[in-house]
Amino acid sequence: MSSGTAVLVVEDEVNLADLYTSFLSDEHDVRTAYDGDEALEMMGPEVDVVLLDRKLPDVSGDEVLARIRGRNYDAYVAMVTAVDPDFDIVDVPVDDYLCKPVTKGDLLGTVETLYTRHTYDDLQRELSAKLVRRNVLAVEKTAAELEASEEFQRLEARIAELRDEVEHLSRSLDDADTGTPPAESAAESVE
Repeated sequence: MSSGTAVLVVEDEVNLADLYTSFLSDEHDVRTAYDGDEALEMMGPEVDVVLLDRKLPDVSGDEVLARIRGRNYDAYVAMVTAVDPDFDIVDVPVDDYLCKPVTKGDLLGTVETLYTRHTYDDLQRELSAKLVRRNVLAVEKTAAELEASEEFQRLEARIAELRDEVEHLSRSLDDADTGTPPAESAAESVE
C-alpha cells in the first residue's frame, strides 16, 4: 500500500469526519471536507480515493458524485453512509458502498482495495498499450530485426514485468472481493 495515497473524506458530521481522518492519516494523505461544496473545491486529479457521505446538506453526496464523474476525475469513490442501500444503488456510479457504522478496519480496507484497483487499472492499461506496440512491430519487422533490437527487448521485458504485477494485483483483488472484513469490536464501530 502506498503511503502517498491521496484520500478525500467528505462528511458533514465534524466529529465523525475528524475521526475518519484520524483513522486514515497515519497511512495516507488525507483531506477533509465537511460539505459538498468544500469537497468539490478540494477535489482534483491528485485525489485517488473519495470516501463520500451520501446525505450532505446543500449539495447531496449523489450530486457531488455526479460532478466528480462529470469532471472525469480518475478517483475511486466509496459511499460511506447511513442510507441503507436500495435498488437505486444499481445506477449509482460508486466503486464501493459502506453502511454506517464503520470501523477503522473498514475504512483502511476500503481505501487499500480501491487504491489497488486504481493501480491495477493503470497497469492493465499500460500492458494493453505495450502489447499493441509489440504486435505492430511483430507484424512489420522480421524475427532477426526484433531479436537485434534493444528497444524491442526492453519492451518484451516490460511486458513480462507488467504481466507479473497485474497477476499479483489480480490475486489481491480476488482475495479482497471474496474475503471477510477484519473482525473488530463493536466499540470500534462509529456512525
